[in-house]
Amino acid sequence: MTDITASSPASGTARLGVMLMLLGMAMFSLNDVLGKWLVATYSVSQLMLIRSAAAMLVLTPFLWRTGWRQLIDVDRPKLHFLRSALYAFEASAFYFAVAYMPLADAMTYWLAAPIYVAALSPLLLREKVGWRRWTAIIIGFIGVVIALEPSKDTFTLPALIALAGSLAFSVAMVLGRSLRAAPDTTLVFWQMGAAVIFAGVWCLADPSGWAPVSGAGLGLLSLLGIVAMSAHMLVNRSLKLADAATVVPLQYTLLLWAVIFGWIFFGDLPRPAMLIGAGFIVASGLFIFFREQQLKRRARG
Repeated sequence: MTDITASSPASGTARLGVMLMLLGMAMFSLNDVLGKWLVATYSVSQLMLIRSAAAMLVLTPFLWRTGWRQLIDVDRPKLHFLRSALYAFEASAFYFAVAYMPLADAMTYWLAAPIYVAALSPLLLREKVGWRRWTAIIIGFIGVVIALEPSKDTFTLPALIALAGSLAFSVAMVLGRSLRAAPDTTLVFWQMGAAVIFAGVWCLADPSGWAPVSGAGLGLLSLLGIVAMSAHMLVNRSLKLADAATVVPLQYTLLLWAVIFGWIFFGDLPRPAMLIGAGFIVASGLFIFFREQQLKRRARG
């Protein structure tokens, strides 16, 4: 999922925006499938390093046009660093989680991120949250508990890491709201740079986890980063062509893709508890989103 902080102008071409959002979600799902397949051969640290370095190379022309001074000389650098470190951790947590659990299960935890953001906003951003959204937040948390299905058999380390990763993603999204004034290229530069440093230090600390990389392997690991960057670009473009209320709910198609791809490529069948919990989470997330849109329209009116 991606961090949505602004609505698109109403004059955009809504139909094209919808198509781009759906394509972007399919690309994110392809990234997830490819990542799950690659972590069977390569360590998470190695995957993250090559993936993030490839994404940085793709971004280089855009970064060069922006100017390196604007990328480095930023306001609130500590906040940029914390946000980027959280994104590096959550990406690593996701790839670790999908190595041991079905795609749909892992995606369910990440789909709960908007619920965590709504719960954290009063504490971190001093935003007011009314009783309706608090009710939706509680329902969403119930969905997380149902999907987690706590027991000695299901309350595993991958599940805990997935939960921690989704929480880190949520805090990073909240911090992103405080950095809205920063250009997109600056945010991406810090995010990718932190991932390269994080993974590089991890590889140096545990060199035994580095596996020999063939030409095909290098290409696939690089493709992983390129696919993720392409997905972000498609989503950002869709938000410029269509209203956020039209395209943002389409992000929940990620769960559908996760179920389909998980079954086709890995033979994973979703657990009933996961499907029920996901239903609670999706319903809660959609209510929170549309409620926030309603309040924004009232504030503008």
